[in-house]
Amino acid sequence: MKIKYSQETDILVVEFKEGVPVDSIDMKEGVILHLDSEGVPVEMEILDASKFVAMDEFNILVPMIKDKKIPVHA
Repeated sequence: MKIKYSQETDILVVEFKEGVPVDSIDMKEGVILHLDSEGVPVEMEILDASKFVAMDEFNILVPMIKDKKIPVHA
């Protein structure tokens, strides 16, 4: 699992697995689930992420997740 956030665009992307998204589902306003050719979720995109997630807290967690101090399972 990979997590990417752009402060410039305020978009948060959670990549569940490698793959090419070929379809998408609007889960709710600003939350898009991207699917591969078999309908399996590849990534979730959150537009205007700071409205959904406390980004200050999130920015603290990301390095811990990347360093595997906090386990994340896909």
